[in-house]
Parts: sequence; C-alpha cells; structure tokens
Amino acid sequence: MMRIALLVYQILIAISDSATGILLLLAPAWTLGLMGVSASQDTLVFLAWIGAFVFAIGLCCAYGVRLMLARSCPGRIETVWLLTALVRASVAIFVLQRVLNGTLDSGWLLVACADGSCAIVQGVGLKKGWLKHGAR
Repeated sequence: MMRIALLVYQILIAISDSATGILLLLAPAWTLGLMGVSASQDTLVFLAWIGAFVFAIGLCCAYGVRLMLARSCPGRIETVWLLTALVRASVAIFVLQRVLNGTLDSGWLLVACADGSCAIVQGVGLKKGWLKHGAR
C-alpha cells in the first residue's frame, strides 16, 4: 500500500509541475490568471523563464516515477526527493516572505503552500525512510 501511495504522489507532482511549467512557458498571463494573480506585461518574459525551471522540476519528478516503476535503488529516488525538496522549500520561503512584505499578491500563497507542503512531505519521508521501505 505504501508503495502505491508513494508512486501516486510522485506521479501527481510530476504532472502538476510539468503542466504548470509548460503553461507558464507558453501562456504566462493566462496561467497567472488561473491562479488569481496578475503581472505586468514587462514581467511576463521572466515568468515564462521561471516556467522553464518549474518544468525542469516536473521532469525530475517524472524521472522519480521512472525510478520507482523500475524499482531502482532507493538511494536514487531519495536524491530526487532531496533536491526537489530543497528547491521547493526555497521557493516556499521566498514567496511567503514576498507576500508578507507586500511585494507579491496574496494569490501567490497557493505556490508557497503547494511547494512548502511537498517539501515537508518529502523531508518527513526522507527522515522516516519511506522510500527505502515502501518503494520496493
């Protein structure tokens, strides 16, 4: 059961980040509108650039799915979790700080909550050895 839950989690974050990244790359203003935030026309190129990074995290998560399906050495998926959790924690802290000081609209809290939640889940999972015990 734990293996299935971990695999579903990995698939969901891979799809979510990949799709968000592609949407930010192709249609940043529209994507932000879905989030309930707006951006000035001159910042859209930078938001599309951020989309490339979000897409890259999605690809890393998709690689994690591949590792889990192949029942690879748990250390490999743990590395994916560690690195993506560090990125997610950094993003969550940055966005939260910017919302609190008024630089970003409160709609960005969705990003902070999503990334922060994933960072916490992955951090707890790494500490408790979920991938060593449940990914096989």
